[in-house]
Amino acid sequence: MGDLKAVIQAGGKGTRLAPYSTVLPKALMPIGDGTVVDNLIEQFVQAGVREVIITVSTFGPLIRSYCGDGSRWGVSISYLGEDEPLGTIGPLAALRERLDGPFFVTNSDVYTDLDLNRVLEFHDTHPGPLTVVLTPQTVNIPYGVLSYTEGRVTGFQEKPTEKFHVSTGIYCMSPEVFEFIPDSGPFGFDELMAVMLEKERPVNAFEHTGRWVDIGRIEDLRRAQTQLTTLMDGMGDDVAAL
Repeated sequence: MGDLKAVIQAGGKGTRLAPYSTVLPKALMPIGDGTVVDNLIEQFVQAGVREVIITVSTFGPLIRSYCGDGSRWGVSISYLGEDEPLGTIGPLAALRERLDGPFFVTNSDVYTDLDLNRVLEFHDTHPGPLTVVLTPQTVNIPYGVLSYTEGRVTGFQEKPTEKFHVSTGIYCMSPEVFEFIPDSGPFGFDELMAVMLEKERPVNAFEHTGRWVDIGRIEDLRRAQTQLTTLMDGMGDDVAAL
């Protein structure tokens, strides 16, 4: 088994973050004193990752310039260019020979306080090639919701609240997952899930109840920045009290 590795998927165009994403990729959006990718790489380092592979496309030169060879984090960083959009999972096909042990995969627009050591331990103790990190999300529906059958109302809820568990865009995988990934071409996480469930292969779920923000939208980026500012202010108050 090789050293622990991680893949950051930064090949997307970030259209939901326009106009910011016309200048910067999501991975380089500012959060606190650093960027989204700083936070991700620091978490990887804490989990024992020594090699990070970043998939890039349009903003490849900017990401390469910022992250370099990874030496300032104490990791080795290499890059995989996407000539065409390959989806969430598709780029992994070109890495199947390099990912020879358990590895992390994450989107580049994720800000979280997740402890990846716990995820790795969970993955190691639960048989299966894939562990998906989930987080609970509450959706408030601002309308009266009706159910009906054959033209007649059978139920009514006024502005209901629904709770779901959603993918955080963070995964731990073992090389066996390549059995379900095509050798080339676009391939999304939804397609991987469909294939694995159809073949009745175990997909493990690790629930994270801490901080998690998908910064794919402007309002979410601002929320992540606010959360970190509040956290740092609280830490400052704690230090001042000592």
